[in-house]
Amino acid sequence: MKKLSAAKTGTPYCYILRCADGSFYTGWTNDLPRRFREHAARRGGRYTRSRCPVTLVYFESQADKSAARRREAEIKRLPRAKKAELAAGKRNRKTINAKTRRR
Repeated sequence: MKKLSAAKTGTPYCYILRCADGSFYTGWTNDLPRRFREHAARRGGRYTRSRCPVTLVYFESQADKSAARRREAEIKRLPRAKKAELAAGKRNRKTINAKTRRR
C-alpha cells in the first residue's frame, strides 16, 4: 500500500480503517493525513471513537468529491471478506465492486 505521507491535501480519497475490534470503517476525505489523525485522536467518526486504536489499511485517490462519495458507498456495500481483500491488497479496485456483493 502507498504510504500515508504520499497523500496530497486537496485530493479526494476513499479509505478503509481497521478498528481495534477488527471491524472496518470506510470514509472519504480531501485531507487524508488530517482525517486519519482525527480518527486516531478519537475526534473522527462516531463509530471509530470507541474502537481505537485504528489503522489505515487501504486508500485510493478519486477524481473528485462526487467520485469519492460514490466509491465510499460502493465499498460500504461490500461484504466483510471483500473489504478484507482490499485491505490486504489481494485485488485491485476494478475487480472488487458493489456487483460482487452477496445477496
